[in-house]
Amino acid sequence: MKQCWVEAPERRPTFEEVFHKFKTINKGKKTNIIDSMLRMLEQYSSNLEDLIRERTEELEIEKQKTEKLLSQMLPPSVAEALKTGGTVEPEYFDQVTIYFSDIVGFTTISALSEPIEVVDLLNDLYTLFDAVIGNHDVYKWKKK
Repeated sequence: MKQCWVEAPERRPTFEEVFHKFKTINKGKKTNIIDSMLRMLEQYSSNLEDLIRERTEELEIEKQKTEKLLSQMLPPSVAEALKTGGTVEPEYFDQVTIYFSDIVGFTTISALSEPIEVVDLLNDLYTLFDAVIGNHDVYKWKKK
């Protein structure tokens, strides 16, 4: 089929060549060229539908990841405004609290642990921090 679309007419197959190709594809069975074309178009359409479905699922997964990350990094009102394309006005706060922390003995813990154990420890600790912060109407800011 693609050969029939070639710009230069002299490079296109003749009707006899197309007919022979269809006979080869259909293994000698007598079929109507229109039926064969419709079958091919149906296959092509089905493949496209599958591809679109797959890409849509991938897009939805990425969208959910992005929204989750956005909601973790920003206050809910700001995240929602950004998702809907709205503008976010800067806010002024009379008071803020800044929390600095240190894990006492972290160097020793790290030296005596496997790397994955250190990663798990930090993940658990920061998940706990996030849970505590989540129980209060606060905004967590991280220095980059």
